[in-house]
Amino acid sequence: MGKTPAAWLAIGFAGQAIFTARFLVQWAASERKRDSVVPVAFWWLSLVGGAILLAYVSYQRDPVLIVGQSLGVFIYVRNLMLVGKSRRRAARRAARFVRVRGDEATTGPPTTHRRARRAKAQGPAPIGGRGSES
Repeated sequence: MGKTPAAWLAIGFAGQAIFTARFLVQWAASERKRDSVVPVAFWWLSLVGGAILLAYVSYQRDPVLIVGQSLGVFIYVRNLMLVGKSRRRAARRAARFVRVRGDEATTGPPTTHRRARRAKAQGPAPIGGRGSES
C-alpha cells in the first residue's frame, strides 16, 4: 500500500473523531439520567462518522473495513428511521388526547368521551341514581 495523501488522512481522522464522539455523547446522556440511554445524537454521530470512515476505507480499498462500515451505515440509518417513526407515533397518540371544548383545548384520556356517550345512550338516571332499587 502506498503513501496516503494528507487530505485523506485528515478525512480519516475527522471521521474517527466524529465516530468516537458518539460514545462521549452516550456516556454524558447516561450520566445525566443515571441510567443507560442512547440519545438520538448517538445515531446521527454514528451515521456521519461511519459515512466519512466508509469514504476513507473505500479510498484505501480495504474490503474488510468497507463491508463493516457499510453494514454500520445501514444500521444507523435504520435506527434513525425507527426513532422518527416512534416520534410520529407519540405525536399522533398525544393528538388523540386533545379535545377542543369551545375556545380552550384541554387534555384528558379518551375514556371521558366514551363515558359521556354511554351515559347519554342509557338515558336519564332514575331518581336515587343509577343502579339503585326503587
